[in-house]
Parts: sequence; structure tokens; C-alpha cells
Amino acid sequence: MKTLVILGSTGSIGTNTLDIVNRFPEAFRVIGMTAGSNDELIEEQIRHFKPRVVALSNAAAAKRLRHRCGDVPVEILSGQEGLVQVASVSEAELVVSAIVGGAGLVPTLAAIRSGKHVALANKEPMVMAGQLMQSEARRLGVRIFPVDSEHSAIFQCLEGHRVEDVRRLILTASGGALWPLTKEQLHDVTPERALQHPNWKMGSKITIDSATLMNKGLEVVEARWLFDIPDPQIEVLVHRESIIHSLVEYEDRSMIAQLGLPDMRTPISYAMRYPERLPLNLPSLNLADIGLLSFCKPDHDRFPCLNLGYESLRIGGTMPAAMNAANEIAVDAFLNGGIRFTAIPDIIRSTMDAHHPVEVDTVESALEADRWAREKAESLVLSLAH
Repeated sequence: MKTLVILGSTGSIGTNTLDIVNRFPEAFRVIGMTAGSNDELIEEQIRHFKPRVVALSNAAAAKRLRHRCGDVPVEILSGQEGLVQVASVSEAELVVSAIVGGAGLVPTLAAIRSGKHVALANKEPMVMAGQLMQSEARRLGVRIFPVDSEHSAIFQCLEGHRVEDVRRLILTASGGALWPLTKEQLHDVTPERALQHPNWKMGSKITIDSATLMNKGLEVVEARWLFDIPDPQIEVLVHRESIIHSLVEYEDRSMIAQLGLPDMRTPISYAMRYPERLPLNLPSLNLADIGLLSFCKPDHDRFPCLNLGYESLRIGGTMPAAMNAANEIAVDAFLNGGIRFTAIPDIIRSTMDAHHPVEVDTVESALEADRWAREKAESLVLSLAH
């Protein structure tokens, strides 16, 4: 039986992970969980899965949870220190990192430094400090298993092959909820419209990232560090059906693709049980029913965020961390009605232009870039609101 810690148990990835645990109770045991402020849902999870320790980043929510769980033998911690403690629990064999945004960096790195293998669903830690995280993982003999459907697909396509034989990694993109719209129509898009993803059920932040194509910009950065492939060899292809999750082309021009219906439980379970596969009771892919699969190049004019991801990699250092932080602020402002959809890339662009990157040789350098970029982006949001 594999012992798990789930960072972000109340989000989309976290609840899907717990669904797999529920289906295979003989294979997994949850000993630790974390959440942000959803104390009601995590209380239900505590009573069902009986973890030894949990943490909420929100102190008030943690206090409410302690009051309601007085009859349950569980330790309840709070704040970033609490998240780090849960991520470092000695009994854990695998830490599923699913905290949304840059907040996942410190606890995920803590898990690696305490010798835990990590199933990484959160792009942002690898974007902010990918080289540092991989260096620490190699030093300690820790494996980072990708959970994102695209990176899991590449991971599977690389199995049994030599990295030096790789010619290209091709990340597929659904195009998000707004792909059919013109540049003029994007100007007046509402949050409700942008959240209507055609294929995937995800949290609001990642759904907006899908709509701007920033999701792919972040994934390009993540792929660079996950697979040690230079960014000129990483490409993006729009594939609206979300059936081919990504591809790898080798030097002999052969290509290997990973296909499946869009359901995150497949890549999550592969990372949890690697190298074995679990017999998930999910619908099978029927290509005859689907009939046709379509592909096209990204439109960088309508969706400039993808290029910002490539640019941050070319510049290097703390620039990806600054880009990521500005994106989080801009997306939050859009979701709350503070800016237009088309202002998201403008805020990221202006923040990157003002940033002076330094090397990410410590986690503190990444966190400082994150802090600075958030302040800069917030000031830009305020200027647009007046």
C-alpha cells in the first residue's frame, strides 16, 4: 500500500486523486492533506479518508476546522509552515502537488527536500524554479512524475526511448473556450463565457489560462525542465478535440502520440501507481465514433500569452517566475471584473518589460521575483481601473 500526501485536496486534481484512492483502497492510504480555505469540504474528506495531519493556508478556516473536528484524531495545522510540515511528513511515499499557482512552490520543494517522490499537477513551481527543483530531485534521488495531461503524455511517449534521440516535443492545446472568437470579440468576453471550456472540467484559474493560451506558455516552460529539452525543440499544436494529449518526434522522424478521452483520472492514476496502470472503469476511446481529428497552428496575434512563455524561457533566470506571478494577478482581476480579457497579456507584457531577472540559485530568489511581479501587476490593474 502506497502512502500519500495530497497538497490541494479540495481542488479539481485533489478531488480526482481522492476518487482514485476511493476506488482502490487496498492500493493507497492518505496520511496528509492540505487546502486553502475550504474547511467544509476538507472536513468531509477528513472524516472519510482519516488522514493523520492536515493543513489549511487560511488560519481562520483552520480554526473553524479544529472546532468542528474535535471528535476526529487528526492534527490540524495552518499557514505556509503547516503546508510544509504536511508535505514533509515522514511516512509519505508520494506527494501529489495540486495547489493552484505559485503558492505550491515552497511545499512542493519541501516534499522533494524531504526525499518524497512528487506527482506534479501544479505547473507553477516548475515554472518559477524548475532548474532548482530538478537539481534537488537529482541530488536526493527523487522522481517528479508529471500529472498534467500533456506532460504525462510526453512522459509516456518517452518511456523506453533515449532522450538524445528526441527531435521535438509537441504539446497539444485545446484552444480553450474562446478559440473561435475574433480579436474584436475577445475584447468584450465575460468571465462566464471564458470559463465554458469545451472539453475539460477544471478550476477557474486554469480554465482562463486555457482561454488565453497562457496554459501552454506555462507548459512549455515546465516541459523544458521536466524533460531536459531546450525550448526550440518544444512546439505547440492546437487540437480542439483533446484526444491526442501530446506527441514526441524522434530523430528518425517517427512520432509517438498518447491518446485518450479527456479525463484527468488517467494521468493522475499513472503518476500515483507508476510503473503500473490501474484498471479504471472509464469509457474507452472509440476513434470510429469520433471520425476526424483536427490540428492547426496557434494564433499568436489573438492569443499572445503563448509567446510570452517562450520569451520568459529565452531570457531565463527569474523571468518565468515574474511572468507567472503577473498572470495570476491579471487572471484574478479578470475573474473579479476588474479588467477586460484582452488586458491579461498586456499586464503580463508590461510586468516582464519592467523586470530585471537574476539567477534562480535559491528558492528565495524565485519568491522575491514573484513578490515584486505581483506588486507591479497589481499596480497595473489599478491603473486600468481608473
